Amino acid sequence: MSDNAGVPEVVTEIVDTSRGRVETARVGTGQPVMLIHGTPGGWDSSLAMGRFLVEAGFGLIAPSRPGYLGTPLDGRGSIDDQADVYAALLDALGHERAGLLTWSGGGPSGYRLAVRHPERVSSLVAFAAVSRVYEPPEEELKSRLMTTTSVGNWLLRFLAAHAPKTTVSATLKAEGDLSKGELRSLVAEVMHDDRELDVVLTMANVVADYGNRHEGIENDFARFAEIKSLELEEVTVPTLIIHGTADIDVPPDHSNFAAATIPGAEHLAMERGTHLCLFAHADAHAAQTQVVEKLHAG
Repeated sequence: MSDNAGVPEVVTEIVDTSRGRVETARVGTGQPVMLIHGTPGGWDSSLAMGRFLVEAGFGLIAPSRPGYLGTPLDGRGSIDDQADVYAALLDALGHERAGLLTWSGGGPSGYRLAVRHPERVSSLVAFAAVSRVYEPPEEELKSRLMTTTSVGNWLLRFLAAHAPKTTVSATLKAEGDLSKGELRSLVAEVMHDDRELDVVLTMANVVADYGNRHEGIENDFARFAEIKSLELEEVTVPTLIIHGTADIDVPPDHSNFAAATIPGAEHLAMERGTHLCLFAHADAHAAQTQVVEKLHAG
């Protein structure tokens, strides 16, 4: 345990698997749930997002996907390669099965884990997950300089540390098609909720760490543009699909398609929700409760 009584200790390690090294963070000792991060991401973003799962009694497994942080790409760039890496990680950690929460750019490999290794997945929750061919929205030059250069990244980290409200507003604005009033209301909510604030600021800092994640980011976008079919009709595990209706990062039609294709999938559309609505939205707690119920049921 950590020095804070009652707070589970986070274990971060490089796990040697039959499919190569995987940097993984783990916290909690309950029923295992693997959280697959987006683009960009890493174990750090998954820990922030998975806090509600640990509090619900799950044991969180948060790998960095190939090309991110301490997990080398090492020829494991394909979507199916990554799915097989997750199965190998479960082997190495001694878990026969785990629940799966896959987000955004983690969607393709998460879906493929459920298709290729259905016996390893007890239930699947896909949040704002890429489900078919995807190319990122065009980014203005100013934004690209902020997110891909060392100077821009330093400024983003500085703002996150010293002007958190500005950072929260900019992050949520970039993740959803919200009116000024909607954005102002959502920012106020986030600033008064430590858990929501932690997720949004963590993601802002992840975006501001391009140097340690660029191989994964570049590989992701190359692979997403090549998607022909993820064979979602072959998913047999209990599935919950969640998406915000105002998401401009991954359009809601990705989840509409997945929900219509996966047999028996439940579909939760979060009204006027951004790409982070499972964590920053008036109905975030209710949606998280639904996630917990689905993962417990598997």
